[in-house]
Amino acid sequence: MAPHLDRDQWSGEGDFTQTLVDWLLECDMITFVRVEDSESARTDVDYNLLSNEIFVEFRTRERVERELLWGIIPRKRVVTEKLMTLDHLDVALGEDMNIGTPDYADEGMIQFLKTDRVIPPYQTKGYKLIELVRIYEVGMSRQT
Repeated sequence: MAPHLDRDQWSGEGDFTQTLVDWLLECDMITFVRVEDSESARTDVDYNLLSNEIFVEFRTRERVERELLWGIIPRKRVVTEKLMTLDHLDVALGEDMNIGTPDYADEGMIQFLKTDRVIPPYQTKGYKLIELVRIYEVGMSRQT
């Protein structure tokens, strides 16, 4: 089952962001992907900083655990567990040749920083395109 994509708050700018979104939509361990433009995007004469944030929700499964209550009463309880974490996503993205390892990752965020020199046609001076993409898990707090 393909993940649901919410791109209502994304301008669509950023080739690397699109590459990441396409990869996440192909991953069967993810149920939801939301992409947003970040407030830190900047534009100047010499550079253009695109900053995007991606939020993912991982697929879960339920399993039954058996235990003894007070050591004598048997009981069952249903435990919901995620099939993937940000740490596992970090490793999986790093194994893809089109994406590579992130520039920074911790338990709450994965961050990529890609740069490219752009020279428009008929111009002698170009500009540097910097694309910053951060991936968070839905429901987790953002670190700024």
